[in-house]
Amino acid sequence: MPQLKSNCLNYAELLAQAIALISPTMTAALIIPVMYGNTGDWSWLPYALGTLMLLFVAYNLNQFARRSTMAGSMYAYICRGLGLKAGAIGGWALIWAYLGISMAGVTGFTIFAGKLLGMMGVTAPPILLFAVCVGIAAVCAWKNVQLSAILMLVLEGASVALILTLCVISLTRHGFTVDAAQFNVHSLPWSKIGLGVVVAIFSLVGFECATAFGDEAKNPLRTIPRAVNMSLIIAGVFFMFVTYVMVMATHGYATTLDKLDAPLNTMAQLARVPALQAPLSLGAMVSFFALCLSCLNAGARVIYAMGRHGLFHASTARPHPTNETPHVAVAAMAAITFIVPTIATLEHVATLDLFGDVGTCAAFGFVVAYCLVTIAAPVYLRQLSALRTRDLAGCAASLALLIVPAVGSVYPVPPAPVMYFPYAFLAYLAVGMVWIMSSYRRRPEMGALVRRDLARVHSRFQPERSSGQSVSVAGERALATDRV
Repeated sequence: MPQLKSNCLNYAELLAQAIALISPTMTAALIIPVMYGNTGDWSWLPYALGTLMLLFVAYNLNQFARRSTMAGSMYAYICRGLGLKAGAIGGWALIWAYLGISMAGVTGFTIFAGKLLGMMGVTAPPILLFAVCVGIAAVCAWKNVQLSAILMLVLEGASVALILTLCVISLTRHGFTVDAAQFNVHSLPWSKIGLGVVVAIFSLVGFECATAFGDEAKNPLRTIPRAVNMSLIIAGVFFMFVTYVMVMATHGYATTLDKLDAPLNTMAQLARVPALQAPLSLGAMVSFFALCLSCLNAGARVIYAMGRHGLFHASTARPHPTNETPHVAVAAMAAITFIVPTIATLEHVATLDLFGDVGTCAAFGFVVAYCLVTIAAPVYLRQLSALRTRDLAGCAASLALLIVPAVGSVYPVPPAPVMYFPYAFLAYLAVGMVWIMSSYRRRPEMGALVRRDLARVHSRFQPERSSGQSVSVAGERALATDRV
């Protein structure tokens, strides 16, 4: 069977993919003002809580990542623990999530490209900028995954370095004094912290995307778990630091932080370094491009894995003969990423509103996938006779914490159109479930195909256990029954 290009992504390149999908610049450029509108001076706290919450999710995810890997691995992980149909539902939810974040990348690119062009006295229609962003990202994803990773590492790294430089300059101007207002317990908005965590989850999702590159990673059982953990820790610390500095820097400004559409430019102005405004906008623009590219790469590999198992058209599972990339899946992701924002723009939806809408919708897909992989982890470990008390505790803590964004996204009831987004996602999920169930009924042989593929990949990476029975045998037994 044709395969993706193997052994081509090292740890740094996997980490770059994950950080690019988290997109620290996106949060600094557009999400922190939203957070401030909910939690005020305590805006750094939801990022701390969100990072802690997702570290528990990462703990469960890495139970799989340390033992076996393949393209679209999170889909495969859920299959191993909860059965083939549950895995397919998790993969279906991930496709929704990656599509939503890729559209957030496109709309963010358009916003900051518009600002840069405006500085030069030039205007361009949003649809043209959509096409430029998606077109270049699709070519990079189609051509070479390693080139994509290096490009994302350079682009996001340069942007983050620029933001950190601005933060240090701002702290210098404030004499590195502690902003007591951000630690005043009496002003802590207890009722808004849950909604703040929802926003934090939106900022942090994507840390798991390194698992999608299982066929292409070097030493995957070591590098993928490390990339999952480190991308989350790096992003969480960055968000807390930048949020703290941004809130402090904008105290007393005529326009409150939650009303600013370019907070980094305002920080540069207040720090008396207006020369940084254009580079900051450029950094944000290329970072959003990297976000789009990372999502096309990750989402395409989920489609590729599911297509290999018969859930999508067979062409999605055929790598490009020269580039060894899932080119058909990349093209499908790119087409949807362009078409949806284009239709919304033709319906007169503002680009900034569209950015928030698609990002919010994407969060539902991530929460479902995270819940499924969290439940799957202890089931999988039990099948391997490796389940420990602390693994059960990690699962329970992760599920308890995931309830916060799940409930916070629907209660209190948000205003329209956000109030309708959960129903749109549930409708999408229902369509997927019907398709998945009918596919397995129409083609009973699919189950055996998936089990063989998962067992083959599992045995490729697993050593013999001391008892003489290999973990791969246990893995095959675990897949012998198709659970939902």
